[in-house]
Amino acid sequence: MKKVGEDGHSAPMRRSASDIIKKDIGSKNSVKRIVAIAISTGGPKTMQSMLPLLPENLDAPVVIVQHMPKGFTQAMAARMNDISKVKVTEAKEGDILQKGCVYFSQGGAHLKLVSTVVGTMVKYSDEPNREGVKPCANYMYESLADCDYDEVVCVVMTGMGQDGTEGIGNLKKKKKTFCISQERTSCVVYGMPKAVFNAGYSDVEGDIEEIARQIINRVGVTKNGC
Repeated sequence: MKKVGEDGHSAPMRRSASDIIKKDIGSKNSVKRIVAIAISTGGPKTMQSMLPLLPENLDAPVVIVQHMPKGFTQAMAARMNDISKVKVTEAKEGDILQKGCVYFSQGGAHLKLVSTVVGTMVKYSDEPNREGVKPCANYMYESLADCDYDEVVCVVMTGMGQDGTEGIGNLKKKKKTFCISQERTSCVVYGMPKAVFNAGYSDVEGDIEEIARQIINRVGVTKNGC
């Protein structure tokens, strides 16, 4: 697959979610997928650009680990919800993930996902910092190895450090995993995406619009949402 920016051409004009769907989407409804995003420095501004490109009938839940301290993620999720077609919320303990919904991990706690008879449930733990952060995306990715998804679409975006790389590496050993990493020029800090790319885990690179297109194309759309 061609990576964004390889040919040296300027980026294409930004498209809306509906434009992306009309051109790129196919039926994905027979496979159960989840989108799991790791992001840090520059994350709020980046999410303000990316989340509005996702359609409300996205055929998968989206879970985001944004490195942020306790007390900030609820307000950030509310702001994102106001500008997005998808429903955006801070994930609460015991939440059951729904398609077409975006869940931000609470700051100051590690998010894990657990399969139950009623669906995939949000659980939090108060374990020590990992990769120097809490929440840590590695916890989220590793917990997905034991969930009943047919495929995990991992997305690693702007941020310092290497959070996400170890978790995605372990996940790829156990489950079908498609990894999208943000390309250098669109990152505020090209650290986390660089780490996952250099480890050989990235299946495709892209800027913010390309990441949205890849997510939509990978998971599809459905008539049902949350």
